[in-house]
Amino acid sequence: MTLIISFGVLLAFALVIFCTVKWWNLPNIGVTPVPLFTFIAILFTSGLDVGLIMFPLAFDFPLYADVATEPAYEFTNPLALEFGFWGFLIWAFYFLTAFYFCVIEPRVKFFEIGIVKFINNLVIITTCAFTGALFLIYMPYYIAEVGDGESILPAFYIICFLVILVAAYSSTDIKYVRVLSVGSTFLFIALILGMWLNAGMGIGDFFDTAGSIGGYFGNIHKFVLPLTEYHEFYLFWWFAWSIMIGQFTSRFVGGLKTWQLLAALLIFPSIPLATWFSVLYFYHLNAIPTAGLVNWSMTVVGILFVINSFDSLIRLYTDNLKLSAERFGTLPYVLGNAVALFVLTLLFQSQWLQIQWVGTVVIGLYVACLAYIILFKRKEVMNIKSSPEENTLDFHRIDTVH
Repeated sequence: MTLIISFGVLLAFALVIFCTVKWWNLPNIGVTPVPLFTFIAILFTSGLDVGLIMFPLAFDFPLYADVATEPAYEFTNPLALEFGFWGFLIWAFYFLTAFYFCVIEPRVKFFEIGIVKFINNLVIITTCAFTGALFLIYMPYYIAEVGDGESILPAFYIICFLVILVAAYSSTDIKYVRVLSVGSTFLFIALILGMWLNAGMGIGDFFDTAGSIGGYFGNIHKFVLPLTEYHEFYLFWWFAWSIMIGQFTSRFVGGLKTWQLLAALLIFPSIPLATWFSVLYFYHLNAIPTAGLVNWSMTVVGILFVINSFDSLIRLYTDNLKLSAERFGTLPYVLGNAVALFVLTLLFQSQWLQIQWVGTVVIGLYVACLAYIILFKRKEVMNIKSSPEENTLDFHRIDTVH
C-alpha cells in the first residue's frame, strides 16, 4: 500500500505543478460562484470532520510525543506533525480536483462516462458510511461524560442517526449548505477563542507555542511521502475525499485565477488549523483538563463538522444520480438518504471497509482520467483558455447585478 500512496501523492503534486504553470492566470469560475470567504468556509467545513476537533488531544499528540515507539517522528515536535498531517501542502489535492472540475471536466466529461460515474458515486457513498462509522465508533471517546468511555451505547446510535438525518435535510437546498458552512466556521472560531481564554493562554504563550509549527515548514519535504502507517492512513483518507470535495466545491469558485486558487487553498484553511492546533498543544503541554463544558463545546462543533461533511456528500451523489428532493419530495428524500446511510454506517461499523481501499480506487480514477485525456482529449485540454463559457457569462451577469 505504501507504493500505491507514494505513487498517488507524487502524481498529484506533479499535476498540481503542471496545471498551475500551464493555466497560471486563467480565471476559475464555477456554476454557482460565491465570495471568497463563503467558498473557503464551504471547503473547510466540507473537507474536514470531527477528527479535527477530537483526534489531536485524545490520540495524536501523545502518539507523536512517544518517539521511543515511533522513532520516525523524532525529527520534529508533535505540533508540527499534527499540522503536517492536516494542513498546507495536502490541501493541494483539493486545489487539483477543484480546478479540474471547474475548468477541465466540462470539456472532457470523463466523470459522465457510465462506469466512471458509478465508481465515483460508489466512492462517495462508501466514504459517507465510513465517516459515519468512525463517528459512531469514536463517539464514546468524544462524549466521555456519557457511559464508560468505550462502549457504544444506544444513545450514540440515536445521535448518529440524527446527525445523518439533519445532514440529509440540509442537503435539500444548497443555501442550507452555505449557511451551515459559514455558521460552523464562526462557531469553530468561537470555540478556539473560548478554549484560549479557558486555558489562561496569553498572546506570548500562543506565539511561543505556535512557533513549533516551524518544524513543519523546515521539514516540509519529509511530509510528502508516508512517514509511518498512521501517516499513510491520513494520506489515503485525503485521497479518498479529494475527488468528491473538488467536485462539490468547484461549483462555488468565484473567479480566482489559478495561482490565486492554489494560494487560497494552501494558506486560508491553514491559518485556523494552525491556530486551533496551537491552542490544543498548549493544553497538551500543560496537562489542562477539558472535562465538562470544554469537552461538550468541542463535541458540538465536531458534530456540526460531521453534518457539514455529510450534507456536502449527500448533495453531491444525489445530484450526480438525479435523486433530488424536487423529484421525489422532501420527506422521502430526507428519510431515504438518512436510513440508507445509517444502515451502511452500521454495516461498516465492524471496520471491514478500509479507507486505504477507497483511496486506492480514487488513485485509479486519477490515472484513468489522465490516460483518457492523453488518448482522446489532449488537444481540447491543451487549448483551454478560460472557464466554460456558460459559467463565465453567468458570473459576469451576477457580478453586474451586484
